[in-house]
Amino acid sequence: MLSLRPIRRFCHAAASAVGSSDCSFTAAAAAVVASSKVFNLKDLEEPALVKLKAERDPDKLFQLFKANAHNRIVIENRFIFEDMVSRLAGARRFDYIEHLLEHQKTLPQGRREGFIVRIIMLYGKAGMTKNAIDTFYDMHLYGCRRTVKSFNAALKVLTQSHDLRAIEDFLREVPLRFGILLDVFSINIVIKAYCEMCILDKAYLIMVEMGKVGIQPDVITYTTLMSAFYKYNRYEIGNGLWNLMVLRRCMPNIATFNVRIQYLVNKRRAWEANRVMSLMPNIGIAPDEVTYNLVIKGFCLAGYMEMAKRVYSALHSKGFKPNIKIYQTMIHYLCKEEDFGLAYTMCKDCMQKNWFPNVLTIHALVEGLKKNGQLGKAKAIITLAQKRVPQFSSKQLGALRSNRHSVFNPGLFIPSFNGEKQKDRPSYNYQVIMLLFGKQAWLGCGNNSRVAITMAGLFLLVLETKDVPVTPVSGVRTEIYPDLDNTKVPINFLLLSRAKSKTNSAEKPHK
Repeated sequence: MLSLRPIRRFCHAAASAVGSSDCSFTAAAAAVVASSKVFNLKDLEEPALVKLKAERDPDKLFQLFKANAHNRIVIENRFIFEDMVSRLAGARRFDYIEHLLEHQKTLPQGRREGFIVRIIMLYGKAGMTKNAIDTFYDMHLYGCRRTVKSFNAALKVLTQSHDLRAIEDFLREVPLRFGILLDVFSINIVIKAYCEMCILDKAYLIMVEMGKVGIQPDVITYTTLMSAFYKYNRYEIGNGLWNLMVLRRCMPNIATFNVRIQYLVNKRRAWEANRVMSLMPNIGIAPDEVTYNLVIKGFCLAGYMEMAKRVYSALHSKGFKPNIKIYQTMIHYLCKEEDFGLAYTMCKDCMQKNWFPNVLTIHALVEGLKKNGQLGKAKAIITLAQKRVPQFSSKQLGALRSNRHSVFNPGLFIPSFNGEKQKDRPSYNYQVIMLLFGKQAWLGCGNNSRVAITMAGLFLLVLETKDVPVTPVSGVRTEIYPDLDNTKVPINFLLLSRAKSKTNSAEKPHK
């Protein structure tokens, strides 16, 4: 006789399987619906970030933020708020900034200290110090508890005003009033503020006193003080701080080494700077691009260009890539050493990465290439400079383009007057430029002052032969000193330029 037990078990298993499949289908469907809701939510909210980032009109930007005041993606995005505050502050719309940030305090997120700290720092970024301090004092109104974290944020904003009395009053009154215990970050903020205000002795005494209350200085404390004392040429105390840091077993970091190397480079002690850089890997600190740039600059300043090239090669061998500062340093000093071939290679390489040296360095390179007869390379550099994003100003590009012609080519300045009436002829003003002898290279006259004066006189003669009125600039001396023997006597050099205004026929030429 067959038993029904297995059949029942089978039917129960089949039913449970069907039920589980239905449940899994239902769960899958619910997951699909939920994901579609999330997807749709992102589709609706992401354009707000795009619009806020692209908007440049302050009024429209304010309205966009107002419309998205409760959009969680916008509220929790720290970077979009920093960008908004920066743009509105640049437009001097501090009323918009205050309206938006005051509304942020009323949100549920305003009960988090981190959120209020962000508002304090945003007020500081806009230069609205009073609003930032008031926000700290009113934190209890939003149900937010004050700790040393918000105290440090308010202190940081207050130090940006460089108001010594306000900083000291805040340090003396606020910790006692709200029962806040200072930490090493608080002390470092104060020390940095005093160093920026050039109150170095007081900054050092604060470091001494902090040890008495149980707060030990850290590497940031020592680095900040060392950098300030080295900057103001008080290297004895800077060296003493380095030794004190080592004696107290405080391990220096990369910033500390860079400060030390910067001091050695400024003192033209390039070999010692290189030795310090070589010791860094022994304690587990790898030099960075700033370190290599400082050592390269040190060798360049000391006149060891070959060593600078070796350090530049070592930079590549260590796996680093040169940044714009390293390119700028190398190209500048290579042009000074008249190694225009390598300077051209480096300049072309960095320009193709959209990194551009300053205009003076590019000008020196173009002049050097022209001097060596490499006109094709000079034109290539100018062409790359014209493709810069953002572009150089028209004045800067004009200085580079002027290299193609001589400044004293009369045909570049004097238009044709054939068939023109006397009243339609432009008037030429001339202005006096004080130059020292031997400084006329940029005018295309080499180092010969007599040639420069001769060309200026020739230019005046051409104007007189064409019967062009020449009027002097009021209040400026116009004579040329003929004494060319004394090299220390400045000369009044005549540089003519087109006048935009026209004169009538009643004007008489100046002789």
